[in-house]
Amino acid sequence: MIEAEAPTALHFFVDEAGDPALFNSKGRILVGEEGCSRYFILGKLDVADPVALQSALDDLRTDLLADPYFKRVPSMQANQRKTALAFHAKDDIAEVRREVFRVLLQADLRFYAAVRDKSALLAYVKQRNEREADYRYKGDELYDTLVEELFRRYHPFADDLNICFAKRGNKARTHAFRSAIERAEARFELDFGTRRSERVHIVASTPVENTGLQAVDYCLWALQRRYERGEDRYLELIWDKVVEIDDLDRIEGGRKGVIYNKKRPLIIDQGALE
Repeated sequence: MIEAEAPTALHFFVDEAGDPALFNSKGRILVGEEGCSRYFILGKLDVADPVALQSALDDLRTDLLADPYFKRVPSMQANQRKTALAFHAKDDIAEVRREVFRVLLQADLRFYAAVRDKSALLAYVKQRNEREADYRYKGDELYDTLVEELFRRYHPFADDLNICFAKRGNKARTHAFRSAIERAEARFELDFGTRRSERVHIVASTPVENTGLQAVDYCLWALQRRYERGEDRYLELIWDKVVEIDDLDRIEGGRKGVIYNKKRPLIIDQGALE
């Protein structure tokens, strides 16, 4: 049997779901209030052929915009700067989402995510404040920690590791992101005695500029619906594309942290989020 060669390049697209905020600007706790997400999720999508994916999603958008069925849909109007410019699961209507999922299911994709329960995180922050009076939680701290967690775990070896992550607000934060990736690569090398990639290339972009970010947004939306609303059907739809979901705060058997994957599917584990 001839062994398949390792890919010469990997293409990862990184985005988030939920809000890392625990407090408002005056220090009042937001967790548990309506409008504040219960979870913060960071996801990465391994896209085998980004050019083909972009072509498929661009063609789909062109077809949908030309379809008279969507003529009066507000999100399809160019001046709304939503679906007419880029697919975004939260903004897209159900008929559009179904077509986007149809394209993603035909693509060669692998999805990974790391999840934090913000109630558990809040408890940690309170405990740390009791030990360190000067400590102040920042959302970027959570984001950077999950970047490192997401990339320290196994992924295929390749000469070039290409990572595109979604800009956060008006800050690209490329330096902080790169530092987190470098820590993840160093931890992997320490654990396994080898580097995974000779070169790492990192860029910050937007969904309008990069179709891969639209695809990872859809995967994150499906996972977020499972965590925030208990809806399985979207995650079940894309489950063949899921490699693993690292739930960092789930406690099982006295240990903190559970990995959901093909052997332990999140979609059928009704007790997973209790």
